[in-house]
Amino acid sequence: MNVSRKNFIRSIALGSVAAGTSSFTVLSKSKNINLSNNHELNIGLASYTLRKYSLDEVIEISQGLNIKDVAFKSFHLPYESTPEELKYIADKVKARGLNLYGGGVIYMKTPEDIEKHFKYAKAAGLKMIIGVTTHELLPQIEKKVKETDIKLAIHNHGPEDKIFPSPKSVYDKIKDLDKRIGLCIDLGHTFRLNLDPAEEVKKYQDRLLDVHLKDINEQIPEGKPVEIGRGKMNIPSILNALKEIKYTGIVGVEYEKDGDNAKFGLAESIGYVRAVLDMI
Repeated sequence: MNVSRKNFIRSIALGSVAAGTSSFTVLSKSKNINLSNNHELNIGLASYTLRKYSLDEVIEISQGLNIKDVAFKSFHLPYESTPEELKYIADKVKARGLNLYGGGVIYMKTPEDIEKHFKYAKAAGLKMIIGVTTHELLPQIEKKVKETDIKLAIHNHGPEDKIFPSPKSVYDKIKDLDKRIGLCIDLGHTFRLNLDPAEEVKKYQDRLLDVHLKDINEQIPEGKPVEIGRGKMNIPSILNALKEIKYTGIVGVEYEKDGDNAKFGLAESIGYVRAVLDMI
């Protein structure tokens, strides 16, 4: 696609992309980037990013960044809420022009957790739970998915996770289950496993339901999150892979650094992602 310098600069300005880290530089180092792929990606927000912000602030920040699709962590959609309170929050978010498509990450370690959290998701009108469970509970999870038509995207948590560290560890356990059970690939945690996130996206595309996009400073187990574009992850390659497989889910930006003052790093990250998308 043809991208003018004016349009590229405008995209960068949306998020004040980090000085010294331009999409031009990263793109020039990326291989096999298909510049003619017109498939559009939906950039959303994992609200864990704004865990120190109120619900109203999350809504305002999302609107300011022109983000439409959000998945709420319990900070913004509390587990202890009544069904009426959950519906009120969901209706409030919808009235402000946002799509509350999912909730998570939600941990389901017991049969009681499964019952509780599927009721919670149903009351809030969620279409997807982004969650973590155990191997043994997958049959019960599958039963609830069939009963409620609520999808479960199992989230991998990298080297520290003894149950679902990698996309493969999820896929191997769910590949024969209902197709509404799939993966939420956390691209940053996948990177910390010394895997290529772009290749993992393509490898498990048939069960990819959700994505958490972030950047990491080093490709080691101890790697730390940074603003997207400042780390070592090949963001253009990842976005191109998602476009290549014609991914129709949400690319949920999850900026984990600076919890107390995350909105600026989030804006920078969103701006960088949109600038790269303008280039590819």
